[in-house]
Amino acid sequence: NKKAFVELLFWKSPATVYEMTKGYSSLQEGEGAALSRVPSWTPQQEQELRELYWKYKEVEGGDIIAAILAHLPMPGRTRRQVVKQLVRM
Repeated sequence: NKKAFVELLFWKSPATVYEMTKGYSSLQEGEGAALSRVPSWTPQQEQELRELYWKYKEVEGGDIIAAILAHLPMPGRTRRQVVKQLVRM
């Protein structure tokens, strides 16, 4: 590719550099950037999150997100993931 030098002008992740050198679509499913992806929310998890939000939103002086995180049945979710999902819903 005669214009590949233009890609070198911009910051790249290691996965992107690997694809540039080995050919695009060379990464298999689950490698590189795909590993860092957050698991998506299932409809059941969204419903549980919605119920917890409605349960704790009326509590005065308390941190709603901290209360939700303490009662979420799925471990491993971060505060940022919960807030982002609540905003999305």
